[in-house]
Amino acid sequence: MPHIAVARLWFEGNSFAPIPTPKQAFESREWGSGAAHLARYAGTSTELGALHGFLAARPDWQATILPCIGAQPGGPMADDAMRAWRAEVEAALKARRFDGVYLSLHGACVTESDPEADATTLHRIRAIIGPDVPMTASFDFHANMAPEIAELLNGASAYRTYPHVDMAEAAARALAQLERRLSGAPRAFGAIAKRPMVLHSFHMRHEAGPMAEVWAEAAAAERGPILDASIFGGFAWGDSPHAGPSAMVYAEDPGAARDLAERLADAIASRRARFAVTLPDPATALAQALAAPPGLVALLDPADNPLSGGIADTPEMLRTLVEARLDVPAVFAFLHDPASVAAAQEAGPGATLTRHLGATVTEAFGRPVIIDVVVERLTDGRFVNEGPMERGAPVDLGPTCVLRAGNLRIICTSRKESAVDPGFFALHGIDLGATRLLANKGKNHFRAAFRDRCVAIVECDAPGPAALDLAALPWRHVPRAWL
Repeated sequence: MPHIAVARLWFEGNSFAPIPTPKQAFESREWGSGAAHLARYAGTSTELGALHGFLAARPDWQATILPCIGAQPGGPMADDAMRAWRAEVEAALKARRFDGVYLSLHGACVTESDPEADATTLHRIRAIIGPDVPMTASFDFHANMAPEIAELLNGASAYRTYPHVDMAEAAARALAQLERRLSGAPRAFGAIAKRPMVLHSFHMRHEAGPMAEVWAEAAAAERGPILDASIFGGFAWGDSPHAGPSAMVYAEDPGAARDLAERLADAIASRRARFAVTLPDPATALAQALAAPPGLVALLDPADNPLSGGIADTPEMLRTLVEARLDVPAVFAFLHDPASVAAAQEAGPGATLTRHLGATVTEAFGRPVIIDVVVERLTDGRFVNEGPMERGAPVDLGPTCVLRAGNLRIICTSRKESAVDPGFFALHGIDLGATRLLANKGKNHFRAAFRDRCVAIVECDAPGPAALDLAALPWRHVPRAWL
């Protein structure tokens, strides 16, 4: 009866965000272990949801759930948070021998002191469990993959959709590879190939475009000795020595794994020009959005997208909306602004306040927007994702408020989560059917639930931690020639 260890570290670090991501950010979103923690994810479209189903179908298997932690993307993970997680995981792995290990990793974790934290984690775990214990992992599509990761693992897989609606499927593939090895099947050989470049992810969606073509090529190759062929777009704001797109292949033959990984890496590189992107400024983008046919239109600010490590605090898109004096129903989602939430709670619904909105963390991306608002709604910040991303997973924003200024509703939260699920807006009493403009700090993940709800989606180029101009950022580990 196999007994496996499971651990999770899901974090994408933006090296250029103004503040580190503290341990509290993980504790408020996910930091748990044991059977009770796994049970929270039963039936959800998540990696732990897949693990729950996998174990339920195999009653002869046992799993020890070691600390599983996750936080929204943000500034580099605080070193003390990483030390705390590793200490718990490593102590448990040293305390007994497991038959196998499954890890849920992001692949683009950077800490205050380590730009390759996922690779470091795998090196440390492999040193503890030894060379003979099978270990597999699932990764986010935006991982920045160090080549040695392929040799540290006995199998792995990555999300194959963007927006990421197949987290559970990626975990199931990684677990299947672990089961294959534990059943006595021959060793799998892994290879990771990368080309010297960092690409924007705007044109990496799975439904069409250059990366969709490479995904299709990888899927067609999964036959014969090829067990898994995964590609990565990389995370453009993670300053890692191995930042950027790559391909990872596991096969029964090392030459087959290496050859296919190189071919897929070439397939990405040959499409490099098609990943380039230019965006209009916020005012131009707003005009384009409002010129769309009747219906809900979205205006996105990807430079402060929380799922790219944004701080949900930059002011320029909000300033554009306020200065436009909109004559249509509009919603701005959102600001991570605990002080405004507290002020709204103290004043109560219907009260009028003067608030300085945005730029509470830093004025490097613009000065605050000073505005008179009416407190329209207060919430406890709790809802369940409708999906398709992380369907069924609970979300806790902390207390929130809706502030109104004319036709514009402004949502403020106490915790930094993304606004990419319809449940976020239902919580705040927003009737999307009666809304003309939905301004959102988001990018491609927003499209998973809203592509079919919107008649148009327009992105703008505004200042923020996930800025469009990569060459202007203070890189330390990525050569300028890659940008």
